[in-house]
Amino acid sequence: MRSARADEFRDFAVSRAGHLYRSACLLTSGDTHLAEDLVQETLGRMYAMWSRIARIDNPAAYAQTVLVRTFLSHRRLRSTGERPLAELPDTASGHGDDPALRIALLAALAELAPKDRAVVVLRYWEDRTIEETADVMHVSSAAVRTRSTRALARLRERLGDSHSELVAAL
Repeated sequence: MRSARADEFRDFAVSRAGHLYRSACLLTSGDTHLAEDLVQETLGRMYAMWSRIARIDNPAAYAQTVLVRTFLSHRRLRSTGERPLAELPDTASGHGDDPALRIALLAALAELAPKDRAVVVLRYWEDRTIEETADVMHVSSAAVRTRSTRALARLRERLGDSHSELVAAL
């Protein structure tokens, strides 16, 4: 029984780790080390409660919620505003990605407040509804709409005219 549960969790973790990591990278504005830590913390918390997972309708959505809450907790607990600098890893650009655009977007996201960044990632990267985003963040729908409007305005301001089509798509 116990090994079956462990195998079930291992399958879940393997299937969701990539998606959680991509979301964590966006939340942390490209800090891959912190993103890895957030994913590990999320999967650790999921493992600790895996025996009660039958009560959860959608474990993948719950894992995303745990990731966002872990990120927000980390931002609250962090005592300094220091941010480690690192080179972005080289990636194959065979997918039509524009590295300059990606870097500009990550830099603009980094300048947003953590809760504003979380709203943008949940609403426009994860494609969640206002109500789902409000539920994950434990705020009202009106707060999500307000934060979303302000965050998008800040992104438009920071990205300028050269990337306005990117923000318009958001």
